[in-house]
Amino acid sequence: MPIIVNLDVVLAQRKMRLTELSEHVGITLANLSNLKTGKARAIRFSTLEAICEVLDCQPGDILEHRPDQVDEDDAARTEPQAADTA
Repeated sequence: MPIIVNLDVVLAQRKMRLTELSEHVGITLANLSNLKTGKARAIRFSTLEAICEVLDCQPGDILEHRPDQVDEDDAARTEPQAADTA
């Protein structure tokens, strides 16, 4: 996925743990963990806004676009399948 989530970096800069962010934002620890590890496929603007308010940052501090980076799931979908020659 070309969108990189840098939530762990921003949390470290603010010396804040994910648990503390969860309590301040009102989002489950599991959902924040999925976001932090890049497993989330979407984020609501209201969630992003709440995170940015608590961390005193901009959305661009948390989300980064890297168009040339492809994850394994994307690569598997775009790789051509080998033809059966038997």
